[in-house]
Amino acid sequence: MIERERLQDFVGNGDKAKGTFSDAEMQRRLDAIRKHMADNNVDAALLTSYHNINYYADFMYCQFGRRYGFFVDHDHATSISAGIDGGQPWRRTFGGRNLTYTDWQKDNYFHAIRQIIGKARRIGIEFDHVNIDLLNLLKAEFPGVEFVDIAAPAMRLRMIKSAEEIAHITEMARIADLGGAACVEATAVGVPEHEVALHSTATMVRKIAKSWPDGELLDTWTWFQSGINTDGAHNPVTSRKLQRGDILSLNCFPMVAGYYVALERTLFAEEASDEHIRLWQFNCDVHDRGKELLVPGAKCSDIASELNEMYAAADLLQYRSFGYGHSFGVLSHYYGREAGLELREDCDTVLEPGMVVSMEPMITIPEGQPGAGGYREHDILVIEEGGNRNITGFPYGPDHLIVKNAAKAKAA
Repeated sequence: MIERERLQDFVGNGDKAKGTFSDAEMQRRLDAIRKHMADNNVDAALLTSYHNINYYADFMYCQFGRRYGFFVDHDHATSISAGIDGGQPWRRTFGGRNLTYTDWQKDNYFHAIRQIIGKARRIGIEFDHVNIDLLNLLKAEFPGVEFVDIAAPAMRLRMIKSAEEIAHITEMARIADLGGAACVEATAVGVPEHEVALHSTATMVRKIAKSWPDGELLDTWTWFQSGINTDGAHNPVTSRKLQRGDILSLNCFPMVAGYYVALERTLFAEEASDEHIRLWQFNCDVHDRGKELLVPGAKCSDIASELNEMYAAADLLQYRSFGYGHSFGVLSHYYGREAGLELREDCDTVLEPGMVVSMEPMITIPEGQPGAGGYREHDILVIEEGGNRNITGFPYGPDHLIVKNAAKAKAA
């Protein structure tokens, strides 16, 4: 039987990639998690999620059924990656320490951890990410180790953005606005949803490549929904062709280095009924009030309650389907977000300067009723001393987004 080595050495395979953020910013993040570890007698942390590995290492892995990690003790930080990725994890990991394991034995991931675990006997892991199988394997492989939760404190550290992060997110929001303009440009009666979405996504990817010439072009996408497909916020793109009078929803999502922003808007193809306009304008009014409420000291649950009252007074509360907004940063549609900062009735987090939060009220009127469809507006705001700063610039509402020239374009 042919045997291969359990680890491979890709350190030095090519030049180190230019980091998304400065060395000082990345060191700040490691210092912050190490301070929590020191304060709580944690010897090391084994981070396993997309968001935490990306945040603390500047490396976004591609899972494909394999395990990844970022092992942080009080002296070193080392990414653990699969051999299929070659030297890319080493090139991207801040600080340059990387261990690559092979597929030749199923426990090689744990063999890699064993090389760096040292004398650590109290290790933080992500209780909201590590599944039962992995937890049992960790306990079996390292019987003398106590595993404690580090997911919640790691998330809290991510919730307050640095100046570099805010600048990064602000530029992404500008690109999302350009994606929205591309959606409007491509919107025409007879054009399929997917053609509008493709035009928007291609526009954003090209803009990202100019703004981040050393970055990886990964995961930017657009959902463009029409008619019945607008009833859910996360409904996928289809080949349905736009029809005159359709309610439309553009959802532009540029992704840069694991960071996500969104632009979401309600539109109409060529015309809108009086009831559609009434509902649309009311949702815009809720959106406007919601943005006014995003200030330091405001409690997430209180914001949700006040906006609920607006909908209830208009007999529309029953048509709401999800929270009013959430934190922005390292997140995505497939690996989650900072759950501790959600504008929902069950979240009592208090807003602080440095947080970045969306306001995105939505109502869905069922098919067959006057004004049927899903209505959603979405802006991103930076919480600052004394108020907020809106980094979304795309217009919204009936005065701007009834696309009058839609019927004049040829179908794709």
